[in-house]
Amino acid sequence: MGHYTEHTFLRPRAVPRPGAWNGHGPGIDRTTPTGLRSLPVHVVILGCGRVGSSLAGAVERLGHSVAVIDQNPAAFNRLSPGFGGRRVTGVGFDRDTLIEAGIAEAAAFAAVSSGDNSNIISARVAREMFGVERVVARIYDPRRAEVYERLGIPTVATVRWTRDQILGRLIPDAVAPEWTDTSGSVLVTAVTPARGWVGKRLADLEARAEVRVVCVTRFGDGLLPDARTVVQDGDVLHIAVVKARAVEADAIIHAGPGHD
Repeated sequence: MGHYTEHTFLRPRAVPRPGAWNGHGPGIDRTTPTGLRSLPVHVVILGCGRVGSSLAGAVERLGHSVAVIDQNPAAFNRLSPGFGGRRVTGVGFDRDTLIEAGIAEAAAFAAVSSGDNSNIISARVAREMFGVERVVARIYDPRRAEVYERLGIPTVATVRWTRDQILGRLIPDAVAPEWTDTSGSVLVTAVTPARGWVGKRLADLEARAEVRVVCVTRFGDGLLPDARTVVQDGDVLHIAVVKARAVEADAIIHAGPGHD
């Protein structure tokens, strides 16, 4: 799936709809057509489990307003004591429930309840009925996730993500994707290059392994490489590669430039 960070998920849409959020939190300033990246937005979250409550807190800490929907009122006890957003009891794909949560003014909607069907239906209602542009659904069944992504709903397949993260820790040389496109043809994965690459240009590594280095993690910081970037000891390379060549490319990067 498309992999979302807090900041990319919360980036406001370029053309805001009319109206003003009148719920809890700062809402959205819709009077300025430019510079929207720095403005607060409203986010609706379905599901107040461990993921939903954590996400709600993160959204609020970033300065945005948030409403959380859950069928079980006791689930809101997972929210932090200082949570200032709106708590809405109801079904996530119910129109009135979504309206109460401020969906008409929302810049983003996350469906992270425990039910695949509820998540995908709610995500489609948010996008198709209310025109929310940034929508993501958590799906436990990875086979469903692939189908729904082709319908235009970005998904996080929990089981697949957990499996790949654990695999990457158990077997360092395993190709565990951090991100894949909706067709599954291209993936992004993290690799630690062999010491033989140290001092070599990333462009040489890219040409040899037929990959694109999209980001380098160096001493805990991320950087975007350019034509002058060389590999340093300890670098972690985040590479984009065609899935069919992932294992071969991984082997080349781990072997070093002197190996065929």
